[in-house]
Amino acid sequence: MTIRFNCPNCDELIAFADKYIGKQARCVSCGQRFIIPAENKATPQKVEPPAEKAEPVPGFYHAVLLDSWKIFVRPQNATGLVFVIAAVCFKFFTGHTDYSFTMRYFRVQAPVGLLVTLSAWGCLFWYYMEIICATSNEIDELPDVYMGGFFGFIWNVIKSLTIFSIGLFAVLMPCIIFIAISKSTGIIAQALSLLGLFAFPMAVLTFSAAPEISMVFRPDYIYKPVAKAFWPYLLVAGIFLLTWELQLRTVGYGELIGSNTLIIGLHLLANLAVQALALISIRSIGLFYMHYNCYFPW
Repeated sequence: MTIRFNCPNCDELIAFADKYIGKQARCVSCGQRFIIPAENKATPQKVEPPAEKAEPVPGFYHAVLLDSWKIFVRPQNATGLVFVIAAVCFKFFTGHTDYSFTMRYFRVQAPVGLLVTLSAWGCLFWYYMEIICATSNEIDELPDVYMGGFFGFIWNVIKSLTIFSIGLFAVLMPCIIFIAISKSTGIIAQALSLLGLFAFPMAVLTFSAAPEISMVFRPDYIYKPVAKAFWPYLLVAGIFLLTWELQLRTVGYGELIGSNTLIIGLHLLANLAVQALALISIRSIGLFYMHYNCYFPW
C-alpha cells in the first residue's frame, strides 16, 4: 500500500510505501524534513533539520562495495528490480523497430523503437533519482515504483530525460567550450570530456537531493564536496564511468537479427548485468551524500 500526502512546507505531492510509516524523510522539492504519516492525505509532522555534522559518517566503502549487492537478494526489492528488468527488455527487443511508411506524397513517421527507447531510459532515469533520494534519506531499500498513472508516467519520463540532459550539459559545456577555444583534439579532448563526466554524478545528486535544481549550475556546490572527500568520490565516479563505458558497448536485438538464440540471450544478459552495475553506481551516489553531507553547502 502506498501512503500519499502533501509536503507540510511546499505542498508537493509525496508518496511512500506504508512500510516507511513513522520514518523520517525529506521533500525533494524544498528539502523539508517530516515524519511519514500513517494515513493518506494526513499532514506530516515537520522535523527540524539536524545539527550540522562536523565529521563524515564512517562505513562508506563497506556500504558501497559490500552492502550494495544485498539489494538484489532482498524480497522487498523485487518490484523495483522487475521494473528495471522490464525497461531493459523493452528497449533491447524493440529499440530497432520503425514502422514509418510512405503514403503517396507523404511520409508517415512511426519510430516505435525510438519512442520505446526514450520511454525506457526516462523510466530508468526517474528510478535512478528515486534511488538516490531514498538512499540519501538513509532508506536501505529500493524505492517503490509509482509514476502517477498514465499522465504521471508521461510527465516523469519527459522530466527525467530533460533533467539528465541539463545535468550533462552543465558539466560538459565548460569542457566543450574550452576544447573549441583551444582547438584541442585527440587525447587532450578525450581527457577534458572525461573530466566533465567525472562531475556528472554530482550533478545527478544535486538534481535528486538538493532543495533547488538550479544549484547544479553552482560550481562550488558541485566541486566543494568532491575536493573535501576526493577518494570516496573517486570510487563513486569510477563505478559510474565504468557503467557509462559498458553501456556504450552493449547492443540491442536490432544488431543481432539472424544470430542464434544463445548469442541473443548472452547480449540480453550483458545488458541486464550493466544495469545491475548501474544500480550499484546510482546507490553509491546517494551513499556519498549520506556519509559526507557535512561537506555539502546545501
